Amino acid sequence: MQDLLQATIDEGGSDLHIRAYMPPKLRVHGSLEALSDYELTEEDSLALCKEIATTEQMEEVEKNGGADFALAHPDGTRFRVSIFKERKRYGMVLRQIPNTLLSMEQLGLPPVVKELLFKPRGLILVTGPTGSGKSTTLASMLNVINHERSVHIITIEDPIEFYHVSDKSLVTQREVGDDVPSFAEAIRRALRQDPDVILVGEMRDLETIAAAITAAETGHLVFGTLHTTGAAETVDRIIDAFPTNQQAQVRTQLAAGLQAVISQILLPRLDENGEVHGRVAAFEIMTSTDAIKSRIRDGKTNMIKSDLQTGAKYGMQTLDAHLTQLYKDGLIAYEELITKSQDPDSVVQKLKEEMGE
Repeated sequence: MQDLLQATIDEGGSDLHIRAYMPPKLRVHGSLEALSDYELTEEDSLALCKEIATTEQMEEVEKNGGADFALAHPDGTRFRVSIFKERKRYGMVLRQIPNTLLSMEQLGLPPVVKELLFKPRGLILVTGPTGSGKSTTLASMLNVINHERSVHIITIEDPIEFYHVSDKSLVTQREVGDDVPSFAEAIRRALRQDPDVILVGEMRDLETIAAAITAAETGHLVFGTLHTTGAAETVDRIIDAFPTNQQAQVRTQLAAGLQAVISQILLPRLDENGEVHGRVAAFEIMTSTDAIKSRIRDGKTNMIKSDLQTGAKYGMQTLDAHLTQLYKDGLIAYEELITKSQDPDSVVQKLKEEMGE
């Protein structure tokens, strides 16, 4: 297992896949590649799982069909591990967690995002599909707060991915399962621990979403993640999580408390020769303005997109606008622009108009 982890580090893989009846595979720059020709047997894949999992974790796989935990390589590189059963066989995926935090500039986040980190209270959501770099973005944001503000940061994660060493701030990191039973319970307890900033690793259920909104209302800066793409979809997802008779109240709470939604996706990055080299993030950014607040309060989230298009002076941008810019800068392929944009027809039309076609 150590050899496979070392190969993942050396090859710059984001994920290592272990499965019976296929060779170990690495995801490099978004594509899966076999590490060897040797196909693992059922015994091999079980043995590899047992090499890194505790007896309790293997018992959890037996009982619940899966177990998630973090793992450290001897060189300090950390992995997020998910062991599971499929067709009664054992498999696992190990996600490499970068051990050096990228700056917000390196991630490509615009300056308006840094301004958000100095807000005294409110809810900031980082959203996007699985594997879109949300954890990396949040870690980078917390790193800025840790080094530039004198506050108490509490992170609630499952599992803890990036370790933050307290600097100007005091950082408390709690792991769901080991330190506290659930996200919602951790938020409730956090409110008694004199926090200024709370990171909720995943807003996965109604109880957690409600607790995060309350924490933001009561004078804390709360960061959370959702698996949504786009600002309007994120607002809808939160409101739809509540029973119908509570939705009007939640709209009012969100209108008052939501500071920003940062939506992101990761794409293969092109070098100057047009070869894929690494990944690049595209962002949609919605910040709270009077117009956005009234859209949320009045249930007119379908009109948020036009506010994003005209809100450049507030630091807002649509995902499509950023994708188009990345394409013009030669950082992504035309195919990526078309397949990842939310309204490909408009994107193509705008490009044609700009080229004078």
